[in-house]
Amino acid sequence: MGNTDPAVPSVDLQAFLRGIDLFAPLGAAGIAELAGELEIRTLPGGAVLFDQGDAADALYIVRSGGLAAYRRDAEAALTLLGMIGSGEVAGEISLIARTARTSLVRALRDSIVLRLSADAFHRLVGKYPQAMLHTVGVTARHLLERPGQVHYSTPRTFAILAHDAGVDAQGFARDLAAALSRYGSCALIDATAARRRDVAWLHEIEATHRYVLLLGDAGQTAWREQCARQADAFLLPVNAADTASAWPEVAFINAERVALRTRHLVLLHQGDIGLGRAAAWLAQLRGARHHHVRGGSAVADTERIARLLIGRSMGLVLSGGGARGFAQIGIVHALREGGQQIDCVGGTSIGAIIGAGVALDWSGEEMFYNYRRAFVEGRPLRDYTFPFVSLTRGRRVARLLREAFGERDVTDLPLPFYAVTANLTAGAAQVHQAGPLWLWLRAASAIPGVLPPVFHRGEVYVDGAVINNLPVDPMRAMQVGDVIGIDIGADDVLRAQVEEFALPSALRLAWQRLHRRGLRPGILNILLRAGMVNSEAASAARRAQTSLLLAPPMHDIGLLDWDEYERAIAAGYRYAREVLGRGAKPRSLP
Repeated sequence: MGNTDPAVPSVDLQAFLRGIDLFAPLGAAGIAELAGELEIRTLPGGAVLFDQGDAADALYIVRSGGLAAYRRDAEAALTLLGMIGSGEVAGEISLIARTARTSLVRALRDSIVLRLSADAFHRLVGKYPQAMLHTVGVTARHLLERPGQVHYSTPRTFAILAHDAGVDAQGFARDLAAALSRYGSCALIDATAARRRDVAWLHEIEATHRYVLLLGDAGQTAWREQCARQADAFLLPVNAADTASAWPEVAFINAERVALRTRHLVLLHQGDIGLGRAAAWLAQLRGARHHHVRGGSAVADTERIARLLIGRSMGLVLSGGGARGFAQIGIVHALREGGQQIDCVGGTSIGAIIGAGVALDWSGEEMFYNYRRAFVEGRPLRDYTFPFVSLTRGRRVARLLREAFGERDVTDLPLPFYAVTANLTAGAAQVHQAGPLWLWLRAASAIPGVLPPVFHRGEVYVDGAVINNLPVDPMRAMQVGDVIGIDIGADDVLRAQVEEFALPSALRLAWQRLHRRGLRPGILNILLRAGMVNSEAASAARRAQTSLLLAPPMHDIGLLDWDEYERAIAAGYRYAREVLGRGAKPRSLP
């Protein structure tokens, strides 16, 4: 269980305890008494704090570092329940319930915890009964909040481990420290500052700063390993144009006991992003997230990285909706005009296609002309064929997408991006964050019956709107701060002006379509609408996951009215300006 030290750290422990919700009602005298009852435990990374089935003899407060809680099943397999960060409490539930431990808790990294024994806890409860009611309420709330979801703590201490001596890790670290300082005090510690200092000094730095950057330059083996042991997450900068190869600490970085600490590959570019470079480097770091820092946009890109690291970022999710999706171009323009930063993007169907332009950092003018050339002038659905698989061949759409987006990989986009498809082979939605951009945009918009599916490596992919027309859940899984959802949708109702269960003769049907339009919807509208109906049952829940939902009324524009391009953009822009003008802001989820 680590080493025990009865001494209290020199930093203001009482101020730290006052910031913990569990002890809020104690007041000054109670906090002082609580501080006097605590003892320090130091835990090296991987050490077990307590095991499932142990007696509940204490609760623990994380002073610095991070813990993870697991549940062991009958076959001894471990399931992650959550992560416990600085200022959070472990073991209080079983202590209050007077039951054995229901989980195994161990240190993710070198950590310090404060132990409050069961006897001391019950003495405090007897002296401050009101605090007990509050404690029970907080504990019950923790049990009820988001059942079945893993709780992740926001990282606060980052190890910056440059790939080699040629990487300007110091310049990146200085820029990142400046960006993080906008959200709280940030300390930047390198080998020189840490020389002849012990681990207790580093823990005190963590206790007195909101964020800590531990910079390990190439060649500083012992210090780099200490940085890695001490960090909540890894930042791994490289020169993007260099030949990809493994890190010196690759075994440590990939070790099982640090698997829950996120690894962020930072690709430093001299100018614009080189195609294929991210994929090559990511092959060295399976499962890592990645970020681009461009030569001409270093400050803006680093500020975005800072927001993404600490959960203060803004994600944008765009829905399907056929030609109505062009309204999203106008909404994006209004958001940018209003000063809203967009840090990551995801979408499906037409939303994925528009979102890719946002992730490419296209200006409003570039988006307007690029999409008009592809979808208005390009006539994407005009290559009709015999309907053995679909009404159109899909070659025209593929060609237009390749012309618009080139041969980029999804990982080459300046902003993190995903496209959602429906994998009919697996019977589930699939999130694509790598691979040829044009291919997954083609798959994400493959309206069943209208466009042929994408057949890739034996699997069948169609329009993601079939299963998930507003894919907010993948964005939430990325642990962003807030999410703006744009839901164009297709929630209007198809109507017919005839009573019939079979079609009339071909000649009569042709005459009716020439002289009495609107009797019945056409096949393209039927297929497009049918392809989106299934996902609408879950749309309310996904809408509720947004921080700000933008749903412009678009009923006067049909799903296939490509010629209404400019009117759809204008409608989206006016709607967003009106909503934002009323003071609507993203509402963070609890």
